[in-house]
Amino acid sequence: MSNFRLWISHNTGALIAVVLFLVLYIFYSSLHPRGFTTDLLVQNSNEALALIFVSIAQTLVVILGGIDLSVGSLMTLVNAVASEVVIGTGPEIVLGIVICLAIGLAGGLMNGVIIVYGRLQPIVVTLATGAIFTGLALLVRPTPGGEVDGDLSWVATNALSELPATYGWWDSDPGWFNLVSGIPMPIVILLLVILLVWIPYRNSELGRGGYAIGSNEAAAYMSGVRINRSKLAAYTLSGMFAGLAGLYFAIQTGSGNADPIQAGTYTLNSIAAVVIGGTSLFGGSGGAIGTIFGVMVLRSITFCFRVVDTDSAVGFLANPLLQPMFEGLILVIAVTLGAARAFSVKNRLNMFR
Repeated sequence: MSNFRLWISHNTGALIAVVLFLVLYIFYSSLHPRGFTTDLLVQNSNEALALIFVSIAQTLVVILGGIDLSVGSLMTLVNAVASEVVIGTGPEIVLGIVICLAIGLAGGLMNGVIIVYGRLQPIVVTLATGAIFTGLALLVRPTPGGEVDGDLSWVATNALSELPATYGWWDSDPGWFNLVSGIPMPIVILLLVILLVWIPYRNSELGRGGYAIGSNEAAAYMSGVRINRSKLAAYTLSGMFAGLAGLYFAIQTGSGNADPIQAGTYTLNSIAAVVIGGTSLFGGSGGAIGTIFGVMVLRSITFCFRVVDTDSAVGFLANPLLQPMFEGLILVIAVTLGAARAFSVKNRLNMFR
């Protein structure tokens, strides 16, 4: 029982995010004409996946006790490159995907090297590198455009059933496949990334080292944690997640767009999602799962505005000119709830008991 209470205590923020998401999304789906259908779930998961990857990238840095203002810009750079290289024959597409992920890894590694060996503040370094990434993105794609393989775009943004249908894996779906064929591909992609990347990292020496650094860097050093190696691993993996976001955004839209405003929006939303998902800005606690639901809270707020009846008592919420203000107000409340635990902490170490 004590272990369960301890688990609840350590995951309060994430649980709040889950409850907020369920309330908002059930409300949205109940009012939507296609509510609780696979088509609507596919559409919504498509809109959320890129921000989820960017927010996980931010989570990795926040766990260290830092903050990354370059994740949106790195995403934009990879998005611009993807619109040039993720097209052609099968091997060419695979090579293009590898190039995109390599750019993300290189960008994250560059941040880590400058911060670790230059001993500079993460917020300053990532502000500078973010400007570099944006400049490179504009150099690659000065105007929106480019192209991404159509089959890949179709498969990645629809239900799982489109995967064998598009590539002709079998003439008729086997019985076992019918049980999972309605799952949206964005959810499948996310589950694979969590299982193959996040969980192994979280349970590795480097991942545990990242949490220890965020809790107390001096104590972590005295305990034998390899500080520099853990920081470099976190920043490099953060860059890879930002690269995944840019790659998926290119696949989703079928093109590239080096938009600095878009980059800034994704960066700021990633910070909000991290806090809503229960990751402490002090570092040392939180994780990707909570962040995923933090993103879904943000997206569900936007979804709800779409289905408000203009003739109802709250019809003014449907006014597109007022929606940014209402979204901001709700976001402030959500972030405040997500960070509420930090306000009641008298001793910072109490957060990790």
